[in-house]
Amino acid sequence: MIKICILGGGFIGRFYAESLIGRRGKDPVKVVYARREETAKRFAKDYQVEYYTTNMEEAISHPETDMVVIALPNYVHEQAVMLCVKHKKPVLCTKPLGRNADEALRITLACEEAGVFAGYLEDLCYTPKFLKSVKSVESGAIGRVLWAKSRETHPGPHSDWFWDLEKAGGGAIVDLGCHCIEIARNFIGKDVLPLEVMCWADTQVKPIDAEDHAIGLVKYENGAIGQFEVSWTFRGGMDLRDEVMGTEGTIWINSFLRTGFEMFSSGAGTDYVAEKAETASGWLFPVGDEAHELGYPNMFIDMFEAFENGTQPRETFYDGYVVNAIIDAAYKSAKTKLWEPVELPVWRGKSGLTKPSVYTEFDKDHWFIKEEILPNKDKKIIIKDKKTGRITEKRVISGE
Repeated sequence: MIKICILGGGFIGRFYAESLIGRRGKDPVKVVYARREETAKRFAKDYQVEYYTTNMEEAISHPETDMVVIALPNYVHEQAVMLCVKHKKPVLCTKPLGRNADEALRITLACEEAGVFAGYLEDLCYTPKFLKSVKSVESGAIGRVLWAKSRETHPGPHSDWFWDLEKAGGGAIVDLGCHCIEIARNFIGKDVLPLEVMCWADTQVKPIDAEDHAIGLVKYENGAIGQFEVSWTFRGGMDLRDEVMGTEGTIWINSFLRTGFEMFSSGAGTDYVAEKAETASGWLFPVGDEAHELGYPNMFIDMFEAFENGTQPRETFYDGYVVNAIIDAAYKSAKTKLWEPVELPVWRGKSGLTKPSVYTEFDKDHWFIKEEILPNKDKKIIIKDKKTGRITEKRVISGE
């Protein structure tokens, strides 16, 4: 049994509590901290938490705290993690790890130097569809990954601090891009070095200093491309989609907007529908088990089992640091309009990778380009002469 302390009694803290209490069960939430007493008290009542406090260090150092789960705003992550290090408490931190790579690296190294177990709570890398798709990629089902694209868009976050550039560390990129970047890294290979980023970002709708919409490309050392599309201006609820293109196949994942559960309501008696849903009337797309579909139970199971077994979880603080470094490059690129290098003074993956050959031999004199069956059932084969570079086609007549 692992006794949990949750720091943060708001939206994400409640999602975490639902997952912790509703799944393994044997790992109780014993302590909760919130900045406002009424929030902490209400949380404790709703989830039968024995101790609540408005003093963060008191919560972390509490004798009933075996592990700390950080569900706090971005600008408090470093303070909270450093208190966990001070009191030698294992810690799990929500995304993004830091507001920037410097913050994330300090957090990561502090835990490592103190021997404190640390896990990065990147829930979208634990959804059932994602975990199954990653296994397919790892088994070679779609060949070598060439392009991994992830999209998260919705009408905007739920708390005031998200909209504050200084407190959050950015806008939609740091809030949503952290998910998309790590999803692509899992498909491409987390040990493959991200080289540079090209990013467009703008504030199109919201009266804020940060960006509310962005699109970025991340170039990896093995020639693969990661792409993120993020927005706080999308109307219609939560849109979570991933696409992976390989040399031997393709994966499409739609995690939220179309859930397989459709309902029409005039709005009478309707309350919460799903995260970021904009309406409770008309055609609705509720989520059967929202925490499960978003990956929270799988995430906590992985974290607890890694802690108990003395191993590393799928998502570590180091992963959070790499994501922050890519985000930093994206913000630079959005200003300079240039490809900007990803600065990773601490890199623990592979290095010196080169783009694999894309050539497939047709015969000793030609490279193969494409084979296609035509409407009349003839077969057309496109080939390239190795010496001259001339591209020609061979046609196999149906029935011959």
